[in-house]
Amino acid sequence: MSQPLLKLEEIEKRFVMGEETIHALRGINLSIPRNESVAFIGASGSGKSTLMNILGCLDRPSAGRYWLNGRDVATLDESELADTRNREIGFIFQSFNLLPRASALQNVMHPLIYRGVRPAERQRRAREALARVGLENRMGHLPNQLSGGQRQRVAIARALVGQPSILLADEPTGNLDSATTADIMALFDDLLREGQTLILVTHEPDIAAHCQRVVRLSDGRIISDTRREERHVQPA
Repeated sequence: MSQPLLKLEEIEKRFVMGEETIHALRGINLSIPRNESVAFIGASGSGKSTLMNILGCLDRPSAGRYWLNGRDVATLDESELADTRNREIGFIFQSFNLLPRASALQNVMHPLIYRGVRPAERQRRAREALARVGLENRMGHLPNQLSGGQRQRVAIARALVGQPSILLADEPTGNLDSATTADIMALFDDLLREGQTLILVTHEPDIAAHCQRVVRLSDGRIISDTRREERHVQPA
């Protein structure tokens, strides 16, 4: 059996607030293989966003071990963590987080600057990423010249341009109407067919049900982990 892309073992996260200790995550065990779509679902305060931050190497657990692509994340210093985030993980946010005065092309090129990619290569790869999400005719547009769905597609292209091992999407359809949401989820299906691994954080059951696997959290614990084989999308 191949090595999982992500593996969590007895992960805990605690926050101290004054004299009170908040247990955000309690003994999380989870393994995610390559080319799987997984939804983390739960009410506010269930721990899903904290778990996403740990998976994305934005925060460290208080206890337990986390392996990403075979590397024990606890062994990485801050510089190595930043490099891992840049190379292994593509982030997609509900609020898009686009640079307002930069074009779609410039927004997508931006992460490659930190890799030291030459300008011509940055532009080539950014153009390919925008074409991949259907925005080849919107490359010169600023974010305020794009619809919400188009801005989310720019954000997805930006996440893809570094050829990450995994896409982490935090409420990626939260600001979109139902028709645009359907378009974005269809795009995620296309990416899954191409071999991408995708993790969504959502509070919407219909969005979670779109994924192959649904992990439900409550009070910092996994209370169910269901694979939906009927949602399997064969890679191209």
